Amino acid sequence: MALKTYRPTSPGRRSMTGHTFEEITKGKPEKSLLLPLKRKAGRNNQGKITVRHRGGGAKRRLRIIDFKRDKTGVPGRVAAIEYDPNRSARIALIYYADGEKRYILAPLGLNVGDVIKSGEGAEIKPGNALPMKLIPSGTVIHNVELQRGKGAQMVRSAGAAAQLMDREGEYVLVRLPSGEMRRIRGECLATIGQVGNVDHQNISYGKAGRRRWLGWRPTVRGSAMTPRDHPHGGGEGRAPIGLPGPKTPWGKPAMGYKTRRQKASDKMIINRRK
Repeated sequence: MALKTYRPTSPGRRSMTGHTFEEITKGKPEKSLLLPLKRKAGRNNQGKITVRHRGGGAKRRLRIIDFKRDKTGVPGRVAAIEYDPNRSARIALIYYADGEKRYILAPLGLNVGDVIKSGEGAEIKPGNALPMKLIPSGTVIHNVELQRGKGAQMVRSAGAAAQLMDREGEYVLVRLPSGEMRRIRGECLATIGQVGNVDHQNISYGKAGRRRWLGWRPTVRGSAMTPRDHPHGGGEGRAPIGLPGPKTPWGKPAMGYKTRRQKASDKMIINRRK
């Protein structure tokens, strides 16, 4: 999982870095685990843009990932490590003993030929999924559930890892990658180890076009807009933001203003993220 640099044949190539893909063992995905993926370009079911600066990019197909890890007690062999265009992490193709095939997130240190297992009888080794009440304190985990049976919702991106800190009755205390300390029910599943492809955060795209291939459109500064399009816009020449400070395009404070909504699960948070 090293990075490669390019010969500077152009200004965009000069600072560009990329993956070597040395951990990838299979080129084409498993056909039975593919679905068509329609592009949304940041729009919701009403056709309104809810995520800006999205659109275009290379055509993709969805890989069906097993986030629930509900194949309890059935051993599976790692058949291949593959690239997934829809996420930063690599995925592992698992052949289970009963003949079923599934994709899981590939943790660091998982290799072709390794055997993984899910359930209460699984060992504490990378790739195995267990209820967190059975995982020793201090263990590095990923693919963490918040509700039993719903599937993993946290710690799924490349290089991410949480740490199981302690047990408190029917809850466990988990430190998330953001630094947040949170209580989670001990019956929820988590996978042992750190998500692979740890060098993903060190990639330098080098040029704007490479971002376009990934489906990211240009971002325009608010100060370059008109007053009707952005609170920072307008004026003759360059103008400062002014008081009372930077705003979003919709006029809300952009820095230091708390936008996190109140949820019933907030009581599970011991320490907020830093």
